[in-house]
Amino acid sequence: MKIVIPETRLRQVKAQAVRTADRVGPMATQARDTANEKIVVARGWAAPKLDAAAHSIAEEIAPKISAMMSQAAARIDPAPAVKTRNRAPVLLLFMGLAVGAVGYAMYRKNADQWADSMKDSASDASHWVGQKTETTADRVSGATHDAASKVDEFGGKADSKADQISKKMS
Repeated sequence: MKIVIPETRLRQVKAQAVRTADRVGPMATQARDTANEKIVVARGWAAPKLDAAAHSIAEEIAPKISAMMSQAAARIDPAPAVKTRNRAPVLLLFMGLAVGAVGYAMYRKNADQWADSMKDSASDASHWVGQKTETTADRVSGATHDAASKVDEFGGKADSKADQISKKMS
């Protein structure tokens, strides 16, 4: 069975569709333009969020996944485990360095004390030499004074003897 629609009814529907298209057309254009603007805004908001998520994955999640995979590979690897190194030589080296540092510090302390004691000894020696010099100078001065008085005494005696001899000769 075929449905037959009268031609007048088809014209009416067509005219109504054209009127509706004329009214809805500008609204559809406006809706399309608004939708395009909203899409641009949404993309502007979403782009930084996606970029931040990418960096977060690269910086936080990827290293953790990589570490887990490396640990799993180490557990699965049939190769013998690497032997641990003997730490005794390194320990001895550091102990030797520590003993050397302590010895150097003690040497410097003793050297400084020795230098200070030598300064004190030199000061004491120079003071002693100064005292001896003064004592010797005093003795020499006293001896010189005594010698001068003796010279004067002998000079006086010599004068008197010379006077006596000159009287006898005259």
